[in-house]
Amino acid sequence: MADENPTTAAPEAAALVQNSPPRSSTSEETLEPPPPPVSVTENETPLSLPLILTSKETAISPPSSPPPSSTAATTNTTLGEVIEQPEKTLSHDHKKIPQSMVSFKEESNRIRDLSGLEKVSLDELKQLVQEAIANKDFAFSSTSEDPTSEIKSNPDEISIWGIPLLKDDRTDVILLKFLRARDFKVKDSFTMLKNTLRWRKAFSIDALVDENLGDDLEKVVFMHGYDTEGHPVCYNVYGEFQNKELYQKTFSDEEKRTRFLKWRIQFLERSIRKLDFSPGGVNTIFQVSDLKNSPGPGKRELRLATKQALQLLQDNYPEFVAKQVFINVPWWYLAFYTMMSPFMTQRTKSKFVFASPSRTSETLFKYVSPEHVPIQYGGLSVDYCDCNPEFTIDDPAAVVTVKPCTKQTVEIIVNERCNFVWELRVVGWEVSYSAEYVPKNENNYTIIIQKARKISANDEPVISHSFKINELGKILLTIDNPTSKKKNLLYRFKVDPLNK
Repeated sequence: MADENPTTAAPEAAALVQNSPPRSSTSEETLEPPPPPVSVTENETPLSLPLILTSKETAISPPSSPPPSSTAATTNTTLGEVIEQPEKTLSHDHKKIPQSMVSFKEESNRIRDLSGLEKVSLDELKQLVQEAIANKDFAFSSTSEDPTSEIKSNPDEISIWGIPLLKDDRTDVILLKFLRARDFKVKDSFTMLKNTLRWRKAFSIDALVDENLGDDLEKVVFMHGYDTEGHPVCYNVYGEFQNKELYQKTFSDEEKRTRFLKWRIQFLERSIRKLDFSPGGVNTIFQVSDLKNSPGPGKRELRLATKQALQLLQDNYPEFVAKQVFINVPWWYLAFYTMMSPFMTQRTKSKFVFASPSRTSETLFKYVSPEHVPIQYGGLSVDYCDCNPEFTIDDPAAVVTVKPCTKQTVEIIVNERCNFVWELRVVGWEVSYSAEYVPKNENNYTIIIQKARKISANDEPVISHSFKINELGKILLTIDNPTSKKKNLLYRFKVDPLNK
């Protein structure tokens, strides 16, 4: 029976949108760290023209250790240099956390970038689609109990994901997804497309998109922000199913599991229809699967539901994952991944990235800017509907690494009278924070905005301040890290000029 299969476990459905059904692979596999991050340009920084930033780093003595010789370094930096990206994944814990394969680079959908063989395959598939439409091969019944039965009436329009086929160059992008899912084998790709269209008709997908299925699962799967390459980010939070009431309401019987399947497909359909299918547009999704406290493989009902969902999504939604990042990875998922890895394609595995709980935020920052990362995952992005903050995801944040046993000072030189607003956080805290304003006029006193305050991991995740500046000077933000671990300091600010 399907539910007795030990290799069918809930975590594999965390991705929920895969590329193509797993196939055996005999090629040699070499595990490597995730790809280096995309560089950040100066235009993406939060600093305005009247402001100059200086970073000052001072070594401090670790607790209960002899004080080393104190060193200090002050550098005037460009803003592109200030926004540091985390280093590549360190080599520790290799036996526990698998690294991603050789970096997957998303292929271009522009005709001019295709190889000769790929262009030929695309033309052949378009010809098959055109003939099928003319011969009414895509006219499927949605009322018969047998979804494979066909009707003779000619449909007004053959479309998929809200896009009519053969009407414009968006068709090329769609057909390339099916071709890549079947290694550019034209007949196999056409069969996959035809089966997908048949399934969509039988499942009444277009009607499902507008159906009201409630919002019980809005914390389980949700879209939030974009990665550095413009892909929308989808979070899958399976720890929510630790709520017994929600679990029973979602998976306790076949009717509820079917409703979950419909909800998940509806969510995906709505997300896909917001993508840009024009050549060169963003038409894939960055997936994040949070496995913290997620139910293990012993949950039979969840296994049944996710196995069914995964199979449908594999068969009918090819090539919609730009990258699949697993965070807060538990031991049982690693065991499952090790078991299933030989049956996955190199292409699929090259999109996978794994992060232990201690490296979750650092890993996300490699691909998603901090202002786009939800606050619960170490970023600065919050639910604007609840708190209406001063900052939004449109306000870029800087990332500065605070080394162990080091005091880091960020100096922001202000060249205008203004109301200066800023927010910052140190992921994991366990550091001291202070802020002061130093007027340019040496005869004036330094103003203490925030006395040195030790902040623990249980304190508020983000600290906000504002200060009215009537004379030129500089803001100093200081983080004192006495721990043996490096810390990521995130900060951003706004300047509201005072009326003259």
